[in-house]
Amino acid sequence: MRREHPAWKPDVLGDGFRSLTLELGEDDEGPVVATLVSHCPAVPPVPVEGKVDAVLYLHGWSDYFFQADLARFWAAQGVAFYALDLRKYGRSLRPGQSEGYVGDLAEYDADIEAALEAMEADLQARCGAGMRTTLMAHSTGGLVAALWADRFPGRLQALILNSPWLELSGSSMLRFATNGLLEPVARRRPRTRLKIPEFGFYFRSISSAMDGEWDVDPLWRPPFSFPVRAGWLRAVLAGHAQVARGLDIRVPVLLLASAASTIAPAWNPLMLRTDSVLDVNLMVQRGVLLGPEITVYRFDGALHDTLLSALPVRTRVYDGILRWSRAFMLPR
Repeated sequence: MRREHPAWKPDVLGDGFRSLTLELGEDDEGPVVATLVSHCPAVPPVPVEGKVDAVLYLHGWSDYFFQADLARFWAAQGVAFYALDLRKYGRSLRPGQSEGYVGDLAEYDADIEAALEAMEADLQARCGAGMRTTLMAHSTGGLVAALWADRFPGRLQALILNSPWLELSGSSMLRFATNGLLEPVARRRPRTRLKIPEFGFYFRSISSAMDGEWDVDPLWRPPFSFPVRAGWLRAVLAGHAQVARGLDIRVPVLLLASAASTIAPAWNPLMLRTDSVLDVNLMVQRGVLLGPEITVYRFDGALHDTLLSALPVRTRVYDGILRWSRAFMLPR
């Protein structure tokens, strides 16, 4: 039986955007919700087989969906675009909740399932069609998306990962050591805040209030990271371990990444044209373990979120996505 959803409402992104609150029950911090954002300015074309192409986007850590240009890009291809603010992030964060906290990345299965159900109902109501779904995700959302695609084969037509966090920067040995030290604390007091240095360099590279060009809500995308809690980090490391063992995603996968990383404890102007968050070489090494059909595009001058890079760079990124999508995703 389908859930009964309240009406869609105008979204903070303005004209052409609307949002829907998805009720997900309660946990020990109270009611839990996710928020689905939609950008479908026109009725999407329905192919002969009666299914609309749809993209569902997942954001990264300490983040939310604000990339209106991405939504407009997909709409221009005739694709119904949706984005999900996961539980305890952005539009879905409620007072008294631990920002971004889950103790197991599989908790997001409920968020994704609720979103897919709402998308299908929306498209049925708007154009009387089913959907073919591509999941697109950034950073930690990319880890969540990859693990979900592996657990639920046959649900997607394609997967697009924008700088996915597939391994702890450094090496798998560092992950083993970190997990060993973390485990006792995470088991007994999972919401313990860890003292991890945070420099805010990535925020500096994207925010229009600093050296970037994007207007971001500092409460939903703070200059410094949400508190990193022991149980959450343990869940992420467990996901990294699964990727290192190899996944079996049986749909085409596109991995987008910068050509280089600049990770340092002091600001460096190179952070305006490289990934200042993750080791992109390690990311690509792990990326080829996701399944048998992986395409990797790397871009000189790209930031951690390649689609927030300077205009000439992000134009190349969009061109790459379009070429790939015409080959592997969109009907021909």
